[in-house]
Amino acid sequence: MFNWLPFRAGTDPDPRFTLANERTYLAWVRTATAFVASGVGLEAFGADVLDRSIRTPLAAVLLLAGGVIAITAFVHWISTERALRFGRKLPTPVMTVVAGGVLVVCAFTLAVGVMSGG
Repeated sequence: MFNWLPFRAGTDPDPRFTLANERTYLAWVRTATAFVASGVGLEAFGADVLDRSIRTPLAAVLLLAGGVIAITAFVHWISTERALRFGRKLPTPVMTVVAGGVLVVCAFTLAVGVMSGG
């Protein structure tokens, strides 16, 4: 079906695995979209809650994390498809740690900012 390089080599895996890999990719894209929307929302509507010196860097972290997650999700999708096609070990999902870390930092920063009155 695809003539794209990652899909030419190897043997076609069970369609269930390919579709599961695609669903995982789309879930990461939704996560990236949520990070971007959170960054935009924080900057646009957070003035009543947080001081600009906290709000803007935090929004920037969320926006950058969303972009990194989207790019990494694509790379991981391709890497997993290749691993499935060649019967290799699946790649480690490193973005779970990064996404969790960004969320923890943002949550604590927001909590401190809100409790201190902005």
